[in-house]
Amino acid sequence: MGRFARAGAMVGVLVLTASLALTGCGGDEEKPAFVPGQQQVGGVSSTAPDPSAAPSDAAAATPLTVSPADGATGRPVSSEISARIPGGGTVSKVVLTSADGATVAGRMRRDGSGWVPSTALKYATKYTATVTGTGEDGAPRQGTSTFTTMAKPKSMIGSGLYLFSGKTYGVAMPVVAEFSPGIPKKDRAAVQKRMFVQTDPPQPGAWHWVDNGTQAYYRAPEYWKTGTTITVRLALAGIPLSNGRYGNLDRSATARIGRAFEMSVDNATKRMTVSENGAVIRTLPVSLGKKSTPSSSGTMVVMEKKESTVFDTRDEPDPNNQYVTKIDFAQRLTWGGEYIHAAPWSEGVQGRRNVSHGCVNVSMADGRWLFGRTLVGDPITVKGTERRLAPGNGWTAWSMSWSQFVEGSALPVPKGGQPAPF
Repeated sequence: MGRFARAGAMVGVLVLTASLALTGCGGDEEKPAFVPGQQQVGGVSSTAPDPSAAPSDAAAATPLTVSPADGATGRPVSSEISARIPGGGTVSKVVLTSADGATVAGRMRRDGSGWVPSTALKYATKYTATVTGTGEDGAPRQGTSTFTTMAKPKSMIGSGLYLFSGKTYGVAMPVVAEFSPGIPKKDRAAVQKRMFVQTDPPQPGAWHWVDNGTQAYYRAPEYWKTGTTITVRLALAGIPLSNGRYGNLDRSATARIGRAFEMSVDNATKRMTVSENGAVIRTLPVSLGKKSTPSSSGTMVVMEKKESTVFDTRDEPDPNNQYVTKIDFAQRLTWGGEYIHAAPWSEGVQGRRNVSHGCVNVSMADGRWLFGRTLVGDPITVKGTERRLAPGNGWTAWSMSWSQFVEGSALPVPKGGQPAPF
């Protein structure tokens, strides 16, 4: 049909705009807002080791090398603490304090490659790191480094996290990180290494980057288990990028996954099958997009819900597709303007003929029923239409197989998925 703007305010953070020349029936140009959660990432904000514990004489006599190096200046506030033990060994303890004596909490990565502060370090601040470990010979090791972080940079990226603390989402809710401008390919591995996701109960997962680097999705091989708690930290404040920009903020959120609610639409029958926790609970007649403005085939996710809104498509070049219409029980599926919504004007042909501009039309009664039961993050799979869902047109993390999904990771993904970093 025509162009629909993808735009919106990320509450108090930034405004991102991009265009998608994709068909859809929703012309409202709003985009779900996102704000950082208030809870710390599980495991990252653990209590730091007791800084009062004095090292032994032997530890002091056999030093290890700490990074950032002693005397270093202008270090990023995303710096992690690491150490090299001559001849090999294991780091057992890290204590990081600021110049005023305050202790910084943090936790060692699972692979031992670094100790991650639970929050971004402060700009233009002096820190002292004391690292204790054991050499391969069993002898204790210790090293100390005092370094200073850089001044706050002037050029920063915009970033966002589409997850709200305390909210409950559907089983297909991906963790969605967004960046403006997009992250250059050469920087994605370093950025991804600072995007932490943990699930309870534990489930493997992986990140996938959209081609232009403006979004990255995190999901598991299958839909999340009902009752899962997802804890996320995008620890990107101050991370340096190759384009001279830096990460702007740390963002975190802890959310829960609700019951398994799935929708499936078959263009051949023009019916939607609704299942909850594996059992079919209702079948609804639908009308999909007509041939000139087809609906997208693929697995989409409910991105936002509006009990009442207005579709305004007056910017469409085709006069036949220009209209301003009040819509009830609208549930966004794509940035291009495809929704599930009530369409009383098409009730006479629902289940028999496609007449929409790309949306999934249902009756007023069915629209109200669906709206009252869905969550953001619930999946809907549409099949048999004239067009495939375009990558990045919505939260398209589930529109590809697991093997295809992991190909979009900037870091190697072990078979089955990436374990938690801590």
